[in-house]
Amino acid sequence: MRRPKGIKTKKSVAKRVKITGTGKVLRSRAGRRHLLQGKSSKRRRRLGTRALVDKTDTYKILQSLPFTR
Repeated sequence: MRRPKGIKTKKSVAKRVKITGTGKVLRSRAGRRHLLQGKSSKRRRRLGTRALVDKTDTYKILQSLPFTR
């Protein structure tokens, strides 16, 4: 199937989020890149997990990813 002309995926958004099978949008948490010695082990573990994107931002993200649905 050919892709419609003019519709492109925003690659910067595609690298930052993941769409689940049910259509929810997951993002990674901020604060895991550096200065990890000052953070507790519990806090570092929590930062390693994924988080759901807020409902107000989900629509905008899905508009940037037209071929995920």
